[in-house]
Amino acid sequence: MFVRIQDSFLLNVMTTLYKEDIKMETKMMGTGMNMMMGKGMMMNNGMGMMDMPMTQMNMMMIPRMEMKMEKCENGMKMMCMSKDETAVAMMQNLCSMLKGGMTSMSMMMNGMKMMECNMMMGMCKCEMTMDGMCMTWTSGDEMMCSMIQRCCECMMSMMECGCTAMMCMNNTPVCCC
Repeated sequence: MFVRIQDSFLLNVMTTLYKEDIKMETKMMGTGMNMMMGKGMMMNNGMGMMDMPMTQMNMMMIPRMEMKMEKCENGMKMMCMSKDETAVAMMQNLCSMLKGGMTSMSMMMNGMKMMECNMMMGMCKCEMTMDGMCMTWTSGDEMMCSMIQRCCECMMSMMECGCTAMMCMNNTPVCCC
């Protein structure tokens, strides 16, 4: 008998709390105190607990180019070329907007990143050409020059084995092959 009284007492308390919670939500919504939920904000799931923040989908069309890499005297050179004028213009605009930051090269296989070279070992120079652009990474330091050239060798061998290359500037994809 005591258990039933206790259970009914707890049931009454929980019902009262639930009703007060609903009244409070209704009152807040009626007075205009609710706020719009934007991207990345936390939403209340109605149970008094917060859900995980909503993530923003980040998608961008990346121009597909033909990439050629080669070692040069003080580092490496990479040419990105295409016959598609729209892709060339998009890549050149992205490069001109994002220049001055960190440049990185990623090697991908079946959508998975296999390797990434952050090309911060030397001086990066971007030159626009009629059919694309030419990037050079050079260094006067012998060790850094060797590191740049070994990254170039590694990326060339991975491309020969079927990896696709993606160049990023400031962590924003600029072009891929």
